[in-house]
Amino acid sequence: MNDAASNDGTTNAKAADKAENGKPEKDKSKFDWITERSACTLPKVFATLRQQTEEDVKTRNGMRPNYAAYEFSLAEDIDKFTVFLKAKDVQRSVTFTLADHAISVKDDQDNPMFQVTLIFDDCGECKLHAGELEREFWQVRRMALEDLMFRGY
Repeated sequence: MNDAASNDGTTNAKAADKAENGKPEKDKSKFDWITERSACTLPKVFATLRQQTEEDVKTRNGMRPNYAAYEFSLAEDIDKFTVFLKAKDVQRSVTFTLADHAISVKDDQDNPMFQVTLIFDDCGECKLHAGELEREFWQVRRMALEDLMFRGY
């Protein structure tokens, strides 16, 4: 007898209990959307971006050669934070500002780079949108800081 013929249905029942990713399916009737939605606010996302950007600055500074004539720093205020590149003849920056309906990202000439908005989707997940696409936190930071941190330095 082959394996397919000996299947008593238990394999299919076990497979039905798991989602596509191999993890047990959550009971959606008990989903705490209030708590999840309360975490999906611009101030909370802004605070997370600020904390992660601070780590990015530390990591990037740690990669500088000992003789490097440039340095990155972060300065913050209540509703904005700025990442600076300071070099011998150059000072550039990128600023993240918390507004009522978005987080705006601007260069040191006050030119808009992009805005970050939030969507609490039907799967109960908080999604960031920037440049008209859904983004992860690291992708938003890369969009804002890649040129500043890696252009010729």
